[in-house]
Amino acid sequence: MFLLNQHADYRKPIDAADAEVLGVEAAKTVERFLHHREGHKPTPLLSLANLAREIGIGSILIKDEGHRLGLGSFKALGGSYAVIRLLLEEASTRLGRDVGVAELQDEDVRAIASKMTVACATDGNHGRSVAMGAQLVGAKCSIFVHSGVSKERIDAIARYGADMIRVDGNYDDSVHEAARVAEEKNWITVSDTSWPGYERIPGFVMQGYTALLTEALRQMPEPPTHVFVQAGVGGIAATVAGHFSVLFGDKRPFFVVVDPSRAACIVETARAGHPVKVDHAEATVMAMLECYEPSLVAWRILSHAADAFMTVDDPDAIEAMKLLASPGGSDPAVVAGESGGVGLAALLKVAADPELRTKIGLDAQSRIFLINTEGATAPLLYEKFVGATPAVIAAKNVGQSGRKQKVAR
Repeated sequence: MFLLNQHADYRKPIDAADAEVLGVEAAKTVERFLHHREGHKPTPLLSLANLAREIGIGSILIKDEGHRLGLGSFKALGGSYAVIRLLLEEASTRLGRDVGVAELQDEDVRAIASKMTVACATDGNHGRSVAMGAQLVGAKCSIFVHSGVSKERIDAIARYGADMIRVDGNYDDSVHEAARVAEEKNWITVSDTSWPGYERIPGFVMQGYTALLTEALRQMPEPPTHVFVQAGVGGIAATVAGHFSVLFGDKRPFFVVVDPSRAACIVETARAGHPVKVDHAEATVMAMLECYEPSLVAWRILSHAADAFMTVDDPDAIEAMKLLASPGGSDPAVVAGESGGVGLAALLKVAADPELRTKIGLDAQSRIFLINTEGATAPLLYEKFVGATPAVIAAKNVGQSGRKQKVAR
């Protein structure tokens, strides 16, 4: 399915409040916070030059978030950042002075953190980020997981000391249960999706994601002409579309939002012109994108700043994983999880269709930006789909001069 944006707000500037959350100054704040995170370093931007030639476009650059802060996902930037922001606000209020990020380990700040409990629902990656942030600052943490979350992913979150709470149903059920229990117990909900009356904290989460865009733009020889980004509830897609809209205005890249066909809440919302909750059907392998109700903040931004919406099927996502793991020519191998290569899967579908190429202006001069949103966050599942372990794929780049191409000015 492929839809051009027909919304009445299309190509109008995004709301001032959203522009502030995703603007340049906010992105600078995120970078400043990141310098206080142990293990922080920019993730690589890789060139898939051989693949670009094969499909008749100028270039493909992919930001590999599988290396982010030891969590293997871009979500390491969002939940943890929000937790830190919330603690510093609380500490500033309690201590009667501005408390900065450099004071996170101070005794009086950690004493305040120890009385805080943060909570969220997750498919895996966001919960790990929130749990990591809670461990970092010394807060308590409760993570709600639905019945479809694998034991591998649950164990990975629990390693950060979180209390794991199982919920019957799907992701959206776990979101509602997490919010209900948090309100009852006076915990702080740190969700990556938003609903009426709850937007500020998801805004912090999205703000955290801007770090990968700041890095990517520094690493690129020139800005992209086209962007394909996977959606889920819409947070990362809206962050990219919103930030690029603020930076580039009318000269921003053509932006395509990508949904799994079995959980296409953003696509159906675009079709209807207003937020739509889609029915829960057969599970998709794209587990991190299996969301049935869009974030209100994300849709508000995407209705202005996205140019097109499309779906990909499970086999498309698996083929993208395999292609990234075993690329042609001198392209570097990339370890991408089931949801990580979905932007590439969408690009390949469009590139193979002359009518769609024309609709989005894809040609031999096009410069494509993609995000590998996750590495092998479920290693056993990765091996099942790709036929090799993540370590074997990653080792393909080791010691091979020119294979892993970082693109930088």
